[in-house]
Amino acid sequence: MDDSFRLNRAQWDERAPAHAASRGYNLQGFDDPEHLSDVVRFDRPRLGDVRGLRAVHLQCHIGTDTLSLHRLGARVTGLDFSPASLAEARALAERFGADIDYVESDVYGAPAVLGAGGFDLVYTGVGALCWLPDIRRWAGVVATLLRPGGRLFIREGHPMMWTIDETRKDDLLVVSFPYFETPEPLVWEESGSYVDTPGQFQHNVTHSWNHGLGEIVGALLAEGLQLTMLEEHDSCPWDFYPGRTVEDAQGEHRLAEGRARLPLTYTLQARKP
Repeated sequence: MDDSFRLNRAQWDERAPAHAASRGYNLQGFDDPEHLSDVVRFDRPRLGDVRGLRAVHLQCHIGTDTLSLHRLGARVTGLDFSPASLAEARALAERFGADIDYVESDVYGAPAVLGAGGFDLVYTGVGALCWLPDIRRWAGVVATLLRPGGRLFIREGHPMMWTIDETRKDDLLVVSFPYFETPEPLVWEESGSYVDTPGQFQHNVTHSWNHGLGEIVGALLAEGLQLTMLEEHDSCPWDFYPGRTVEDAQGEHRLAEGRARLPLTYTLQARKP
């Protein structure tokens, strides 16, 4: 286990129970049998009909998107490297009688624990790729997991958004962090979390990496996948720039002024021939 893996897993293990209890993840909303997570609901028109598809949700965290895919009719397996996150995901599934398998593994180990070529859909949600040091290796995992004709579906934070220093007090959008993948990680120390949680945490150092959009697409193409959708969005499902965004009725945040200046997320689909 390298330092990045150890530090990141400790951070997610500590925060998983707080995330499950937070208003941001809104686990109580699932009491409505029609409820879907904000991320899945946003992309439902792009996702299409998933009924009966065998799907795997990589980096599933506490399972809100995973349960949402199940509610849309997919036969879902969730995978995550954090045992505390998986405990929350399993509890959520059991609460609603959802038949979802959860597997503990890092993404790169997914083929070893799930097998090759068994999935119609590989799904990844927002805020996942930044924890992976090698995007080409990730693309290889996706290609290995998919059966012929299967597809990847991902909505992610835009790599340009990840370069911006959101702590500035003016309205300038300043590129302060790498756009392209770098060998060494970005090292962060943050005592809180991206959703409102009470108290402070002990495991606060994390390592992350950015990946340019061309690097992501190029990695998938190099693995033989065919790009079928790439749509950039001016919104994201969290307040990425506090004090400078506005929230719509669906929980999406956009720059309050000059929103055309910066893409915040993107949706990508690719198919294995």
